[in-house]
Amino acid sequence: MKKHTLLTISLSMAAGLLLSACVTINIYFPAAAAEKAADKIIEEVWQLEHEKEQEDE
Repeated sequence: MKKHTLLTISLSMAAGLLLSACVTINIYFPAAAAEKAADKIIEEVWQLEHEKEQEDE
């Protein structure tokens, strides 16, 4: 009887782990906000490159 109980508990735990591993979390960002953030990053990179070019002259 002990082996049966241990097997049942083990299988229940394994099933619980498998079910919890199948959970997916999706995060959606508004496209406009993402585009605005990308534009800001690009501007900062260009500004840094421009400043570096001026220092090299």
